[in-house]
Amino acid sequence: MKIVNLDTLMEVAIDATRQAGALLRMHWERGVAAEHKGAIDLVTEADRAAEALILRVIRERFPAHGFLAEESGKSDTRSSHVWIIDPLDGTTNFAHGYPQFAVTLALQIDGRTELGVTLDVLRGELFTAQRDRGAFLNGRPIRVSNTPDLASSLLVTGFPYDRQTSLHNNVRQHEAFLMRCQGVLRAGSASLDLAAVACGRLDGYWEFKLFPWDMAAGVLLVKLAGGRVTDTGGGPPGLHSPGIVASNGLIHQEMLDVLRETPLQSAAGAVA
Repeated sequence: MKIVNLDTLMEVAIDATRQAGALLRMHWERGVAAEHKGAIDLVTEADRAAEALILRVIRERFPAHGFLAEESGKSDTRSSHVWIIDPLDGTTNFAHGYPQFAVTLALQIDGRTELGVTLDVLRGELFTAQRDRGAFLNGRPIRVSNTPDLASSLLVTGFPYDRQTSLHNNVRQHEAFLMRCQGVLRAGSASLDLAAVACGRLDGYWEFKLFPWDMAAGVLLVKLAGGRVTDTGGGPPGLHSPGIVASNGLIHQEMLDVLRETPLQSAAGAVA
């Protein structure tokens, strides 16, 4: 395979992301029709259309590259270059008319995430992360916050689609954090939650049961902005980890301590 430099790959990633964002805005303005993938999990015509557009843009330039995408799954390829794509992160928000959703994608080369792009569609904020270059918002460098402790922190989290039946429903953890920090938000888009930590608007984030496309770009963004990202046990974060913690680094151990001290609970209230 012909070697392509990261700057060129980033240009294509940004182009695909911006085009998908424009498509989502068009769907948003004319109204949304949603279908259920599960009891709570939604999918819209816009998800599918945006993903098809992204795949088309990238395949025109790099036909041998592989893909892992939310709606279409994994491409049948052994390419060293794999694009991880969420064409609409925040579908529930989008379907309900709540203005908080994103396009996010990342590129792994030989199993290592080298770049990531996240577009807040309605705000027009483009977050980019490129290894050895750094993390940026609309071309300007970003940095995590300097909030020194959990008690002073503003956090964000999310809840899994199977929260009504799963032990990993995050209910007890949410309560534990709520009682130990200044506030906990639930905004409905993992990629934008991670972007908010990266640019210092929020101090920490945790969530269980994410998919690779939810977090691939955001994890790199937080790391390159000077933050720390681990799994919920404090180990290296993998794209298939059962949960992740992202922070400014200063409050990270306190966040891990809360998770370690808080047992899982089922939707019916039984402690695991």
